Amino acid sequence: MLPPFPSSSVGAARQALAARLREIRLDAGITKREIAAQCGWSDAKSSRIENARTAPSDADIRLWCRACEAEDQAPDLVAANRQADSMYVQWKRLQRTGLRQLQESSVPLFERTKHFKVYCSNVVPGFLQTPGYAKALLTSIAVFRGLPDDVAAAVDARMNRSHVIREGDHRFAIVVEETVLRYRIGDAGVMAGQLGYLLSAMNLPSVSLGIIPATVARPMWPLETFTIFDDRRVDHEPLSASVKITAPGEVSLYLKAFGKLSHLAVHGAEARGLIVKAIEALE
Repeated sequence: MLPPFPSSSVGAARQALAARLREIRLDAGITKREIAAQCGWSDAKSSRIENARTAPSDADIRLWCRACEAEDQAPDLVAANRQADSMYVQWKRLQRTGLRQLQESSVPLFERTKHFKVYCSNVVPGFLQTPGYAKALLTSIAVFRGLPDDVAAAVDARMNRSHVIREGDHRFAIVVEETVLRYRIGDAGVMAGQLGYLLSAMNLPSVSLGIIPATVARPMWPLETFTIFDDRRVDHEPLSASVKITAPGEVSLYLKAFGKLSHLAVHGAEARGLIVKAIEALE
């Protein structure tokens, strides 16, 4: 039996996987009894898998697809199965000892990633945050979630983590909404320093920074903030959780969205102009 789901999102992921397996079987025109016989397990197991009462193993999924002559669908289904186990990690668990550990835990991923695609609709990306901005942001998170106060250590960890933007063979394609420049995270002095740093960061050879003007006509709506790592993994962060996506079909959807959002963004002198206007608005 499956353990209790930590969130409705995980339950939905399990149900979606079970529904896809059932569709594959029906498309193949075979019964649950027939697929059980071909896979070498009981009729009851086929039923439990289709009703999301038993989580299939990777091997179960491959056998199922082979029996249905749908082996080309196995990689996506295996990835979805693994994602259902790890995609939704509650912030309470990640942050139970404060925010520093969360910053440090992502360092290996950042260091091995060569190409980052980052879209931010709410805050300046962590890679480009100043210490003052990071302190204001992390303080608000710690207070809201009632976390242990290790903000100073967490800020240091975030700054250390950001060394990848200046060191090593890394490339960053970053797109932010213009509203990110206007949201007051910290006081006017903090925001002025942060916006000034964005101007200087645009000169880094590893960084391509695009800004989507608030007035642009939008064929693509604003999305939650997300980061794509080497076109193979997506992390995004709704209020209550950290979501990790690795299923190739879903990753491709985020790649498509990033492409459309990138086309809406301005770069170079136009982007600088938007940042300068946001600085002037602080006065």
